[in-house]
Amino acid sequence: IVAFLIAGFCGWLHGLHIWTMFENDRHFSHLSSLERDLTFRTEMGLYYSYYKTMVEAPSAFNGMKQIVYDNITEYPSTINVLKRFNLYPELVIGTVYRAFDSFTKACKIKTMTCWKINRGDLPPINSCEGIGDPHYFYVNCIYAINSSMMSFVFLYGWYISGNSLWGGLICVAFYFFNHGEATRVMWTPPLRESYSFPFLILELLLVTHMIKCQKPDYFKHMSAICAAAFLFMLPWQFAQFALLTQSACVFALYILEFIGSWKMMILIHAQIIALLANFVFQFGNEMLLTSFYASSLVAIFVIVKLERAIDSRKRIIYILYAIQVLTWLIGTFVLKKLIATALMTADDAHIWEILKSKFSDFNNFHTMLYTCAKEFDFLEMETVLKLSKTLLIPTMFLVTGTLAFKCLKHEYTQYKKKEAETSDDTEVELYNEEASAHRSKPLAELVYTVLQMIAFTFMAILIMRLKLFMTPMMAITAALLAHRQLFGFIGSRQRHGAMICLVLAMACVVGFGNLSHQWNIIGEFENWPHEQLLNFINENLSPNAVFAGAMPTMASIKLSCLRPIVNHPHYEDAGLRERTMKVYSMYSRRTLEEVRDTVEAMGVDYYVLEDSWCVRKTRDGCQMPEIWDIEEPEKRGRTPACAVARANPRPWFDIVYKNDVYTVLKVQKKGPTIK
Repeated sequence: IVAFLIAGFCGWLHGLHIWTMFENDRHFSHLSSLERDLTFRTEMGLYYSYYKTMVEAPSAFNGMKQIVYDNITEYPSTINVLKRFNLYPELVIGTVYRAFDSFTKACKIKTMTCWKINRGDLPPINSCEGIGDPHYFYVNCIYAINSSMMSFVFLYGWYISGNSLWGGLICVAFYFFNHGEATRVMWTPPLRESYSFPFLILELLLVTHMIKCQKPDYFKHMSAICAAAFLFMLPWQFAQFALLTQSACVFALYILEFIGSWKMMILIHAQIIALLANFVFQFGNEMLLTSFYASSLVAIFVIVKLERAIDSRKRIIYILYAIQVLTWLIGTFVLKKLIATALMTADDAHIWEILKSKFSDFNNFHTMLYTCAKEFDFLEMETVLKLSKTLLIPTMFLVTGTLAFKCLKHEYTQYKKKEAETSDDTEVELYNEEASAHRSKPLAELVYTVLQMIAFTFMAILIMRLKLFMTPMMAITAALLAHRQLFGFIGSRQRHGAMICLVLAMACVVGFGNLSHQWNIIGEFENWPHEQLLNFINENLSPNAVFAGAMPTMASIKLSCLRPIVNHPHYEDAGLRERTMKVYSMYSRRTLEEVRDTVEAMGVDYYVLEDSWCVRKTRDGCQMPEIWDIEEPEKRGRTPACAVARANPRPWFDIVYKNDVYTVLKVQKKGPTIK
């Protein structure tokens, strides 16, 4: 009871923490509805636009119909957004808001306060604060979900530390001390990870519990893990990669005989059902079936089913380990290729290309758009230093080393014991299927936790953005400091507690400094050029006008102007990547006439040109014309089309609006549109 009460308090504290930072950074309570829309940049604006559709539609059914048959986001195509964008959170929250709004209005309950705000030289705005405002309701739902995440983190630490409250407090403390490296929900609430990640923590906890049980109940444990995995996968396409590492870690436990086939099959069955359920709920999203995750599950399933055929007391154990690992790897790759070929889909090809570009000189337009962004680079040394200063990384080495020593000591003891038994009795023991299925070694759940932490660390090293998996898992693994079986060598409980207090006190020195830095981030959102652009479009251009331009800006035009767009920031679809490449030909070295022909064939009426995209450079080779040089090396040296358009776009485009940042170009049509 005490553990659950503390978990609830930690969750409430985390919700308050992230909401305070969000408000301090943007002064969200004093923004207009349009400004609040603008705070959701890039894909955040795209996701929020569908929540807005649900809220503003004549009925919930009509809103869902607009989402399932959407002809605005990828004009002129009609797409099912639930299939493509993992938008069930917006569907659910939008429906709940409609019910909440209807109830409070019927009962005449005041849910928000509105006022007029003067903005100096800018026009005054109306602003509303309170749960009745759609923006407030949306953000509060996200932060409520992430409050529960911290409760799960505490319970996870408490559980794996042997039901020690110290374990829960350690992982919560380390999470807060490294908060800036553990999550970005306070800055980017609408991203898919904000909905999904709390259910990953729950799923990891359930898997750990299943591994620890001597003989877990098949239906009960499988159902719980399946439900958590389903809720983790439903809002986020990337979830499958995290679950791929999980199935690999548990398979490693199986190969090393920490667990038997019974526990392995509980996890595999749960994840296969969750995957198929997601496939159904996402209206047959082929990317789920063509993933490495799906192929890996099938390969592991087959290997485990063949256990009896390959298990033997006389087997050469290390050769068998190698055979199982190779079978899994080869089976996964072959199955993935066969399924992708059969379904004729290549939506996840860019992921392989990104990894390929990191370890070779391979590059193309699409990989450069990813790798030129800082978050897709290798893990920064600065992050390693930050995590080391709070003692999180040193704690990981201590915990991992101690656990490895304990496991090796146990293996050596068992080996000597079996050797002694063999010399006394030469009778060959027959294969026992039930004993093999339920075999278990001590500390298996701890080994799993450490393996999962290592897997997430490897992911983060490859792609810095994935440190949101690594840092929380490191914080959870730090709870093992409180495990008596691991650190009982320190001495009495009092001495062990003193050691924990010393580690936390040393971590506090830098940890509280990190928290203080977060609390001192004070800002106020303002983006007047963008606001001017959207006001111009709403007041002067046709509601049916079709737009093209930079992906982040297109999301804003779709959200705040409800105009059709031909490209957007959700870059996971192969067809969308090709669309965006055509739109970005404005930043290539092609002639302006060629660019006009390309966008005209897509049905574009207006092109939003951003001057900075033509000249800005995050690092060498990352200026847009330089990226295009990879695709069209024969055009090197020519003036980019965007530079020509900035100087004089005629006769292929006309300037209809211009401010300090944006130029709206009207496409001069030469013939019938090809759609």
